[in-house]
Amino acid sequence: MSDWLISLEGTEAGHQAALFLAIWAAFLHAVFGALQKGRHDPWLSRGAIDFSYCVMAAPFALFVVPWPEPHMWVIFAVAWVIHVFYKLFQALAYTKGSYTVVYPVVRGTGPLFTVIGSFFLFGEVFTPVQWLGVAVLLAGIFGLAAYNFVFLEANRDTFGIALLFAFITGLFVAAYTTYDAYGIRATADPFTFLAWFFMIDGLVFPVIAFARWRSMVEPPAPGPLMVRGFFGGLVAFASFGAIMLATRLDKVGEAAVLRETSTVFAALIGWLVLKETVGPRRIALMALIALGAVIVEMGG
Repeated sequence: MSDWLISLEGTEAGHQAALFLAIWAAFLHAVFGALQKGRHDPWLSRGAIDFSYCVMAAPFALFVVPWPEPHMWVIFAVAWVIHVFYKLFQALAYTKGSYTVVYPVVRGTGPLFTVIGSFFLFGEVFTPVQWLGVAVLLAGIFGLAAYNFVFLEANRDTFGIALLFAFITGLFVAAYTTYDAYGIRATADPFTFLAWFFMIDGLVFPVIAFARWRSMVEPPAPGPLMVRGFFGGLVAFASFGAIMLATRLDKVGEAAVLRETSTVFAALIGWLVLKETVGPRRIALMALIALGAVIVEMGG
């Protein structure tokens, strides 16, 4: 499997595979966000998810994939720090603001800085048409966030701090997207990076979540929480794994932009699952996001 994926790097087949993986990651990332923001406290949900994918990844990291090369340990350490801060600010944002408002701000901030970061780190250059696509996509994403705030935001008293946390989270999204792309390219076997990353990344938040759970006056039953964590762990494998493989096969910036169609999927999930209202304006804004992604892809 690894040899076949590596053989696709830099080819047209690799480009098409990266396109599919990025869109697939977008859908799964929206599902993942909804799982974390669901009826449980987002800190507890994240802890259950991280515990699940840590336990599931450990056998693969220790006994299946090749062991990391010596230089990879520093890369894992830096990636771990970036992801810990990303998850901290994401949980803070979800605690202070509504999912449908916070999520678009996070996802809108990420791709812009990822495109800039991929230029400095990988020498990737977007064409003028692709920059137009980025602008269209971001207009749709931030327009969706503004619309959701006006009509759907229930936590108006804490929206300012939620917006700040969401923006900072978006910066960390850009940081981990570019840095993890560097990491998965730095090892011979991409599945070595993925297996060890998930095992290491899942060590911190379960501890934070357990401490928070014990301090609650009425802590939720652990059974349903761990079930949510198990399914969230599976989604995390598929979502993060897909986008990381996409960044190894093709351009990091393009994969990052295409992944942000997750905002469209998030709005659909909010409508179908969370029973939030979707009107013609939101549909138009979602179409704008999709159009921007198409322009980026066609303009390359």
